[in-house]
Amino acid sequence: MFLTPETSESEQAEHKTDHINMGIPSFSVSMHLVLFSILIYLSIWGEAAEYRYHFCSNQTTFSPNSTYQSNLNNLLSFLNTNSTREAGFYNTTVGQTQTPENTVYGLFLCRGDLATIECQDCVSTATKEIVQQYCPEEKVAVVWYDECMLRYSNRSFFSVMEDEPSKILWNLLDITEPDRFIQLAEKTLSDLVPGAAANASSGAKRFGTKETKFTDSQTLYNLVQCLPDLSSFDCNRCLREAITNLSKSFGGKRGGRVLNPSCNVRYEVFAFYHVQAAAAPGPGPKGKGKSSKVIAIVIAVTIAASVLLVILLYCFRRRRARMKSNDIKEENTKKSDGLLNYQAASEITTVESLQFDFGTIEVATNKFSDDNKIGEGGFGKVYKGVLPEGKEVAVKRFSMKSLQGLEEFKNEVILIAKLQHKNLVRLLGCGIEGEEKLLVYEFMHNKSLDNFIFDSKRRLQLDWKTYYDIINGIARGLLYLHEDSRLKIIHRDLKPSNVLLDHNMVAKISDFGMARIFSENQNIANTKRIAGTYGYMAPEYAMEGIFSVKSDVFSFGVILLEIISGKRSSGFYLTEHSQTLLAYAWRLWNEDKVLEFVDNFLIESGSTSEIVKCIHIGLLCVEENPQDRPTMSTVIVMLGSESIALPEPKHPAFSVAKFMPMDEISVNELSFSTIVPK
Repeated sequence: MFLTPETSESEQAEHKTDHINMGIPSFSVSMHLVLFSILIYLSIWGEAAEYRYHFCSNQTTFSPNSTYQSNLNNLLSFLNTNSTREAGFYNTTVGQTQTPENTVYGLFLCRGDLATIECQDCVSTATKEIVQQYCPEEKVAVVWYDECMLRYSNRSFFSVMEDEPSKILWNLLDITEPDRFIQLAEKTLSDLVPGAAANASSGAKRFGTKETKFTDSQTLYNLVQCLPDLSSFDCNRCLREAITNLSKSFGGKRGGRVLNPSCNVRYEVFAFYHVQAAAAPGPGPKGKGKSSKVIAIVIAVTIAASVLLVILLYCFRRRRARMKSNDIKEENTKKSDGLLNYQAASEITTVESLQFDFGTIEVATNKFSDDNKIGEGGFGKVYKGVLPEGKEVAVKRFSMKSLQGLEEFKNEVILIAKLQHKNLVRLLGCGIEGEEKLLVYEFMHNKSLDNFIFDSKRRLQLDWKTYYDIINGIARGLLYLHEDSRLKIIHRDLKPSNVLLDHNMVAKISDFGMARIFSENQNIANTKRIAGTYGYMAPEYAMEGIFSVKSDVFSFGVILLEIISGKRSSGFYLTEHSQTLLAYAWRLWNEDKVLEFVDNFLIESGSTSEIVKCIHIGLLCVEENPQDRPTMSTVIVMLGSESIALPEPKHPAFSVAKFMPMDEISVNELSFSTIVPK
């Protein structure tokens, strides 16, 4: 519904200016002002909140009449009640911390220029429509309107910068001089960022608008906004990344916007927000004082009448909204299908938008002091750091001798920045200065999985349930990479040291330097140079350079068997068994001695049938023929079902580690991939 109001508003504004300049009598001027005020009301306030986009995660759902639904209903009621807050923002939590599976976190954010009553209207609409028609049974949801955003989840996301899910929307009308236009839009939006990001006082709105002239007859209107609970750094990062995405995706359109959970930016050639009135002009020439006073009185009366009309129309609209029938669902379904005069566009993330100041990281890590070192590998060292606002981070500092080049470094930065999942490590930013390359991650208090499963003492600190949750977490992280993210991604270097554990022992996949993006219809690729870690590589990849999602499935199967046995796959043949870990598991499986494969303490702390099921799944994942291995979606089903009949495993690949003479050789070289036909 933007197209008609935009055009009408622009034309009416031009006609109004022409008539005043031509000396139309004051009564005509007054009538034009009244009509123009009504048009402003109809175009800006409209009849209801204007829906733009929504997202529901289908990974977690709740049952009707469940505790979660009751808590969600209470949360939406609290959000609605608090929509009169002057800040136009409110977040809250409903549920007990003792039962985190039923806890609901939620917030709303209204556009910074809205009056309280306008914010209240939008939030009221959002709290009804999000559960009635957009996300009726999902635990994770977000909906955007022109006037507000509403979001809830079964995990806390307060004060966390998140750019997923994200959407870019375009006005369908083209603009003249597109190159000059996007340069002006990008500069104007960027000029607004420091003010919005620095505005961190209590209750302040992280919001800014600015108007700039594009041509004599066209004004560019710009808006940036982010959540008030973000740090200045995160607000700045979110807005600049959104502006970059908008600029990179620009297709010559006269309007565009980026919607994401933490911030939004928008530009148009019509006033889509309440523009602040310009300062009153100074006194006119002598001899015209009386005429000026008459005009001023007429204008004042006209404005008063306009305001009265607007109030009456608003009250009428409110009453009609309360009587609105159930046909809202059908109307909004049409809106969501067509997205009115907008269309979706692809998003792009750049390294520059994620960059930390190198000096800030130096200070955070005490100049990369050995006392702050928490890990070391072939790539370099990892340090614990504390940012100025007190946030703990892990800083991965690449060695000058590291084989990972700048291209692979940027690949890892851009990949992780695009990925948002609870079982993937969260990248906060990067640092590049000269030959120095740094990655800044969320801090993982329990380091990596290998520190537990291959350490005889620390291994005993966890019971089977915790290990089973870790297995499920790795599986869900891989499923997201392979099927549920915007990109189809092959990790290519999945191993226990690349699975990090947070303070709750939640598994998070890390280290995407070797990862590769597949196109939507691509299933397999070939590389001339191998990158990864022997012992976890699928045979077709180690021997022929062929990789696919089934390569990651193989690596997952190896990790699963390592968790259960407590033994490393790499170098296992050097022990008294004189065979690979996979061959050892296969032999015991066929001899009905599979429990001999299990570390004794696991049997004491867990379900024998569940452990045997996991060995079964592990053997299915490491089968020699990639086509015989299950997908990660099938693995998730098998892990979650107690009754499903699993197929009999076929013999695994025995030779991948057996003839490689080192105990965990990492080959981190730049690889050149070519697509293999399906």
